[in-house]
Amino acid sequence: MPRQQAINSTAFKSMSALIGKGIHHAAMVSIRNPIEMVVAVLLLASFGYFTLYNVARTSDIFSGTSTRLYPTTVYAPAPTIHSASDYTFTLVNDEHQQQESPSLPTAAAAAAAAAKNALKIHLKQITVSDAERGVLNLNTLATILRFQQTVENNVHVPEESTAITAKFSYRNGLCYKLGNGACFVQSPLALWENNETVLSADEDIASTAANHAALIDAASVTLSYAVNATGSIRRELARQWTHKVENLPPAADIVSHADRNEGENLFAWLLIISRNVVFRLKELIDMADNVDIMVILAGYVMMIITFVSLFVNMRRMGSRYTLATAVSVNGLFSFILALLTVHALGVQPSPVVLAEAIPFLVVTIGFERPYKLTKRVLEYSKEAPLTRQDVRETIIRAVDSVALPIARDCVIEIMVLTLGAKSAIAGLREFCFLSAILLAYDAVFLFTWYTSVLALKLELTRIREISGSASSSSNNNNKKQTKPSNMSFIRRTVVKALSDDQNASPRDIQKSDAPFVGRLKLLMIVAFVAVHIFEFCTAFQSGPQVDVTQPSVAHVLNAILQQHKESGSHLPLIVEVFPPLLFHVRSPNKSLMPESITRPLEALSEIYAVFIQHPVISQWLTIGLVVSLFLNTYLFNVAKQSNKQTADPKYTSVSSSSSQPVTTTTATCPPSVTKKLPTPALSDTVRPVEECLTLVKTPEALNDEEVISLVQAGKMAPYALEKVLGDLERAVSVRRALISRASYTQTLEHSLLPLENYHYDKVLGACCENVIGYMPIPLGIAGPMNIDGINTHIPMATTEGCLVASTARGCKAINAGGGATTIVTADAMTRGPCLSFPNIIRAGECKRWIEQEGNAIITEAFNSTSRFARLRKLKVALAGRLVFVRFSTTTGDAMGMNMISKGCEKALGLLGEHFPDMQIISLSGNYCTDKKPAAINWIEGRGKSVVSEAVIPGAVVEKVLKTSVAALVELNINKNLIGSAMAGSVGGFNAHAANILTAIYLAAGQDPAQNVESSNCMTLMTAVNQGQDLHISCTMPSIEVGTVGGGTTLPPQQAVLDMLGVRGPHPTLPGDNARRLARIICASVMAGELSLCAALAAGHLVKAHMAHNRAAAAAAAPTPGSCIKS
Repeated sequence: MPRQQAINSTAFKSMSALIGKGIHHAAMVSIRNPIEMVVAVLLLASFGYFTLYNVARTSDIFSGTSTRLYPTTVYAPAPTIHSASDYTFTLVNDEHQQQESPSLPTAAAAAAAAAKNALKIHLKQITVSDAERGVLNLNTLATILRFQQTVENNVHVPEESTAITAKFSYRNGLCYKLGNGACFVQSPLALWENNETVLSADEDIASTAANHAALIDAASVTLSYAVNATGSIRRELARQWTHKVENLPPAADIVSHADRNEGENLFAWLLIISRNVVFRLKELIDMADNVDIMVILAGYVMMIITFVSLFVNMRRMGSRYTLATAVSVNGLFSFILALLTVHALGVQPSPVVLAEAIPFLVVTIGFERPYKLTKRVLEYSKEAPLTRQDVRETIIRAVDSVALPIARDCVIEIMVLTLGAKSAIAGLREFCFLSAILLAYDAVFLFTWYTSVLALKLELTRIREISGSASSSSNNNNKKQTKPSNMSFIRRTVVKALSDDQNASPRDIQKSDAPFVGRLKLLMIVAFVAVHIFEFCTAFQSGPQVDVTQPSVAHVLNAILQQHKESGSHLPLIVEVFPPLLFHVRSPNKSLMPESITRPLEALSEIYAVFIQHPVISQWLTIGLVVSLFLNTYLFNVAKQSNKQTADPKYTSVSSSSSQPVTTTTATCPPSVTKKLPTPALSDTVRPVEECLTLVKTPEALNDEEVISLVQAGKMAPYALEKVLGDLERAVSVRRALISRASYTQTLEHSLLPLENYHYDKVLGACCENVIGYMPIPLGIAGPMNIDGINTHIPMATTEGCLVASTARGCKAINAGGGATTIVTADAMTRGPCLSFPNIIRAGECKRWIEQEGNAIITEAFNSTSRFARLRKLKVALAGRLVFVRFSTTTGDAMGMNMISKGCEKALGLLGEHFPDMQIISLSGNYCTDKKPAAINWIEGRGKSVVSEAVIPGAVVEKVLKTSVAALVELNINKNLIGSAMAGSVGGFNAHAANILTAIYLAAGQDPAQNVESSNCMTLMTAVNQGQDLHISCTMPSIEVGTVGGGTTLPPQQAVLDMLGVRGPHPTLPGDNARRLARIICASVMAGELSLCAALAAGHLVKAHMAHNRAAAAAAAPTPGSCIKS
């Protein structure tokens, strides 16, 4: 199980790395081709807009009518023998009934009570008209009859994407069946027996229709279908069937009203839209409760606040309108394409649902992601003058730093919204589905289109700085940044109440809108879901309903009611009457040209009319061409400028005239992430110590030589320079000069020891004191090696030549045999305090008490000090009147020395209450044993006890290792076992385990001094499979590692742990990351052991070191103070 969890964890991290790599490549393409990306997305969004525009033209909002009909529900109780005359339908939610008889139970209450057992029917009506000829002619009725047969037999549901494999049509599984098993259909064509032959034989169709005027009129034909909608599955099938019928492609001569292409004057069309929207809003507001209106109004207010917050935050970061507008356009493009996608997938959110959902969509999606990316880009752009930066590198660094957190949040939100999209709650389903698609598009555009906008923004800013026009604006920006917060008291109070940091200052509160917006987003989502789930209000969900008293509808309802009564059913009946679906008969084609030629020409003409001649679209195209022309002309003129302007005179180096300057040569390492305060241009004159003392509170007013004089005069502690100066890198530089001038050789100040561009903020108070620089060590990679089924690259920081290459050869041989297998046999860090008693009697009593009744008491006290430290074993030993207690403890993913020391103090305090005459000699009595060779670590184990093994085929031994199985087995026995025994070794039954272990320790941020006990290793080799293959194993009982704390907090070491997939604490199994690191180390040691023993057996060791470890030094010396060679 732990192995499977490790594989799952590694797979998850591999997937994260894959997503990060994909985002990196997408952003890189966008940054390299920003104009092309902007234009491509503009074109894509434009075509999406055009498509939605044509789809929206068929909506009733955009039509000449301003009234939309909603379904009407009627209810009839279960038929009885006494309900012959008064058995009829009652309107559900009949307001007239409630006003006349408020004491009587309403039909809605009765329907709700009987809903679980009622028979539910959806009455679907299709109205076909022929405005040119009327319907009372043979050709039209024959066309309608064929259309009727298509609707009843050839429209199949469900969709292909559903899990239901069966297909249903109206007559096959969807219809409400009569007592004789036939489907209920009310069609005027029944006058002709629904038969085209009988219809053709009727010589006077008008007379036949006149004799049945209640069924048919001269203007239209209405087909009525009763769909059985009992149960959620049937209800969904009924919805899909209706959608398919409404969107049937034009067949024969019947066309849906949704497919009409009528051209209108633009201004008349806009007037119709405006009128319909106003009428619709007034209609909905009149029918909604005050609570409903307040909920929707609150949503729109929060949406406006979200937009205002976006512009305020972007303005605060230095962009007045450009970036905020770009973010808004990014969201608009995402919304357009999301609408287009859900429309293509068959989900049709109504304008009413969109009106409710838009504010919640804006608040849910929010603008935190572009805000984070923009903030990170601008932060990195200020690390050095833009004129000296590569804009692409700056942006890609920012993208890499925020890509995974943003992607993770997007995936989580999309998964939650996808679950909501599976809901059967009307409105919530469409909202969640649209939100999930919108969020996906927003994330894609963020790292493509918006990243291109940021690249153009920075490039233009860089051009302005090169031309020298940005100096005054830079000073103004600095002044603005020093202004106190002008946030109002109300806003400050609200933001603080919704922020995570309760102790934040006003300026901090003003800078942190992310928690504020995050909390508001959560509140809005909860409110929206609650409104729909608990049906607290039904805003914008009611309106004019179908009039069931019309003869065409009432006649059908009476027929359904009569059939239900005659069927002998004892169930109540609920019928939901839907508005009719409108179709019309296509006008005959009078063109002299064949249809195969006219259709393509009509399609081309329509495209031209919509996308080129449309006045609004043509204006957008003109604006786009003008902007493109202006931008390309501007960039072309900039490119023609002289290269002399690329060097900014403000940043040229100036040599100091001081006799002993503090020189810090610019390194060629990556830009520093350590905060470096701006140092003003100060005079080289060193003022007296007394005058400098008055300026200690403002260290930026002191030059480096004056700080040195204060330290030399004893007025400032050299170890406190970081705290006093506030600039970590400057403090390291000053201390380095002090040490150099006080040393015998005085060479350190101008030496090759690098100083700049290091994470001193991570070092301070955690890893090192009195820092004067950092020591780069070459980092190599061996492998990959298959360790427990996972291909793992092995990082090794070393200065010993051939070590990485040798380990890599061992990895190759082990991989050829199927890889390495490891197990963790024990996990317990130890601490062994020394206690003293007056005599051996009291010492013996203490030992007995700890081992018996006191064991549980001490364990409970120890475990109370940490969430992760758990005491597993107590080993007590006496030496005279001294008592040594060895605490063995699991410590999660930390190496655990500090954690276990804290627990030991608590346990010893409790032990002292039972033995008042006890004296604590030392918290660590060398019974642990830490950083010293000791047999107890070899026998009992310390840290992680790991065993690894592998089987190497004999052919691989000969081909890769250049030796034989027998030679390796003999060498291992004579050297690693007998030779070590002759030397009296403890735990040293290996060739060079410390070599590989220490190299990995340095690379992964472990304590290198613990290699003393961690390198305890026994290497065994035996011949297996009848002496043909080699079995090798390494047993290491005391590997002391951790993945949190100590050196693992430094970014380079964290990068190595990230590569291994073990950085930080394990999210579900505390300690699993540290155990995985120990497994990797043990398997890597085995690879190094195998390769070195093979070299010794073949006599290749000296030759390899002479060839690879004695390379001639490079001719060119490195530049003083640099990290790499010049």
